[in-house]
Amino acid sequence: MKRFVRWLSKGFLLLGVVAAACQPAATPSPTPLPSPTRAMPTPTPMPTPTPLPPSPTPKPAPTTSSKAADLHVALHQLLSEHVLLAASATGAALGKREAEFKAAAAALDANSVDLSKAVGSVYGADAEKAFLPLWRKHIGFVVDYTMGLAMKDKGKQDKAVADLLAYTEEFGAFLSSANPNLTKEAVAGLVKEHILTLKAVIDAQAAGNPDQAYMALRKAYAHMRMIADPLAEAIVKQFPDKFRP
Repeated sequence: MKRFVRWLSKGFLLLGVVAAACQPAATPSPTPLPSPTRAMPTPTPMPTPTPLPPSPTPKPAPTTSSKAADLHVALHQLLSEHVLLAASATGAALGKREAEFKAAAAALDANSVDLSKAVGSVYGADAEKAFLPLWRKHIGFVVDYTMGLAMKDKGKQDKAVADLLAYTEEFGAFLSSANPNLTKEAVAGLVKEHILTLKAVIDAQAAGNPDQAYMALRKAYAHMRMIADPLAEAIVKQFPDKFRP
């Protein structure tokens, strides 16, 4: 990604008072009524009502929380964020907004680091170290494809797509080797769909079609849950004691 940033850096450019008219004529004071000769009876006081007992303090609604649910939420958040940041980076690159691209690319890589830490929290430091460069690899291929579009280089675009499709097999093998509940084919299929939905976003950005780009982004974002959910479920199944409520 650094080489892409350097490449881009060479060529990219850069909120009252109302008064009365007259006084009314004075009217004679009314003759006071004579005082009654008989005292009025004193009314009987109403009995004091018995106060109601205080209302019981409502108990807070029960919440559902577990380590398994936390894992689902964390993976869904990180993977969805990955798509949003990747689309921000490619959109800025194709729009020749250098400063925005650099900021988005840095945030995208920070997201990759967080993903690797999530993997490491389950499988250990060695798995964390192995995951990060492998995950960054497909981002590099996405950068290559974006460069091909920017340069109108069909050959570069085709190679990047081929590299991305081959990557799905590599990533599928990595996850299936770590978790027997994940097959290589299933993981590869999910990652392939991720790549194709993200590619649709980039293609629309390159074509200058924001309506299509954002509709494609919604689809790409939604798809990441289809990766996060089975991944979380497979991890919980693999380590049931670690994820007991």
